[in-house]
Amino acid sequence: MAQAIWRGTVLADSDDIVMVEGNAYFPPDAVRREYLLNSDKTTYCGWKGEASYYTLRVEGVENPDAAWYYSDPKPKAANIRNYVAFWRGVEIEV
Repeated sequence: MAQAIWRGTVLADSDDIVMVEGNAYFPPDAVRREYLLNSDKTTYCGWKGEASYYTLRVEGVENPDAAWYYSDPKPKAANIRNYVAFWRGVEIEV
């Protein structure tokens, strides 16, 4: 079971993660949405497409733009559509 943990709180857990470029992408239904806030940040990857971001909030503490996902990925990245990946201090335990 893979888990994404920040500030001692499990943000996501799943046996069905997808590894892409060293990042663990969690299925949408494995992510605890109560800790995610929509962000205005976007970035672009040449082969995956446009990524959108979430800010994390745990016990009133925020971690800006610490999770991302691709809602409309390019065909080569279709397997991670809406899957969520984490960074900026979020621990991934596999």
